[in-house]
Amino acid sequence: MQSPEHAAIGAIASGGLALALPVAVPLEAAALFVYGVLLSVFIDLDHFVLARYHAGDWSHFRRCVTDPVFAFTAQERVFEGVDTRTLEVHRLLTHMLVGAAVVVGAAAVEFVYGLFTAGVLYVHVVADLLRDGEIA
Repeated sequence: MQSPEHAAIGAIASGGLALALPVAVPLEAAALFVYGVLLSVFIDLDHFVLARYHAGDWSHFRRCVTDPVFAFTAQERVFEGVDTRTLEVHRLLTHMLVGAAVVVGAAAVEFVYGLFTAGVLYVHVVADLLRDGEIA
């Protein structure tokens, strides 16, 4: 799933969770919303670590850093030369590992933040699975 799609789905999930979960003030809900949208998009940075592992170099990351327009407009070509089927399986694994650490860290700050983070990441992974399975 591409970044704009994750941002849109993350916005819906974050908005719903920020309204549903008990937060102290509207400013806190707004901050959670922004955090959730950013988390929905930037959790995918683990893909570059996986691409480095599979390709043996940082060329995919370097290309995106030196050409951000390419990174956001040609996402289907970002990981050319890497077995995408293997990358799909490994990225779901890293999402779970990184996600668990982020959830625990957020919960250590405030339990409701951990719940919020878990909800946003759950929606992200389900969206990835739906796309990988060509369901959505």
